[in-house]
Amino acid sequence: MRPLSLSVNARGALLGLAAFAVFSAHDVIVKHLGETYSAFQILFFSALLSFPLISLVLIQDQKPGTLRPVHPYWLGLRSISGAASAICAFYAFSALPLTQVYSFLFTAPLIITLLAVPILGETIRLRRGLAIIIGLVGVFIVLRPGTTVMGPGHFAALAAACAAALNSIIVRKIGNEERGVVMVLYPILTNLLVSAIVLPFIYVEVALQDLGLFWVVAVLVLIAMALLVAAYSSSDAIIVAPMQYSQIIWGALFAVLLFEEYPTWNTYLGTAVIVLSGVYILKREATANVSRNSPVLSTRTRMGYSAGLRVGLFLRRMRRSW
Repeated sequence: MRPLSLSVNARGALLGLAAFAVFSAHDVIVKHLGETYSAFQILFFSALLSFPLISLVLIQDQKPGTLRPVHPYWLGLRSISGAASAICAFYAFSALPLTQVYSFLFTAPLIITLLAVPILGETIRLRRGLAIIIGLVGVFIVLRPGTTVMGPGHFAALAAACAAALNSIIVRKIGNEERGVVMVLYPILTNLLVSAIVLPFIYVEVALQDLGLFWVVAVLVLIAMALLVAAYSSSDAIIVAPMQYSQIIWGALFAVLLFEEYPTWNTYLGTAVIVLSGVYILKREATANVSRNSPVLSTRTRMGYSAGLRVGLFLRRMRRSW
């Protein structure tokens, strides 16, 4: 008998599913740590402990040039928006059920599509416009205005999605002109600087076992990114990108088993509407001549995490080595 072999797309989809499962495990630990430590302290240790590991990647960049950015203002905005996205996401995970946070983070593709108009010069036609409106309806279904009291966690989750979308658009705008090491180094340093400034005012002594969890958080991000690189290098983006929505399954499972959080019907329904609108936008960018930049399809990372690594950086390096 011939050994069973996976198709290229099936392999990419499975690697993508594995990557986002690891990201969900990362979020569970962040939620647990958020019961004791503030989002700023979590960001500080996450950035600090991941920096040595990321440095091993950065020193392999052989592209000539300096560490001076070509677009300092755009890079500064990217660095600030990245830190804001991580801080808001970390806080939201500590304040809301996992599934609710994911429902907000899933709106990032809709926001990316909107931001692409003024920043990238995109044009939104009727179908993509309707997809955005339907996605926003999904947000209202999750929130059920009038029955749900909007708290800081809800605003933080929405802010995380907006900041992450801005970050992705800026990467799309300047990513081809900046050195990869510059695009990674400045956001990480910004994470450290912003969190270090606030840290003296909110610092809580870290228990030894929690220090180990901070290390695990840093390592899980790198493992997830490695899986994403493998997924995108072996399959089309339209196959891998929708795998991010599998996090809602992991979120529901972890919420019930670990935190005794039971998602309500409106969370499932609203998230399904948001996911469908996001998948439609991905499909339109991949199969129709409606976008010059494909900003959503080109966002090859997870929204709302602290590291500055980019899948595209690794893919370009792999192609050069081939």
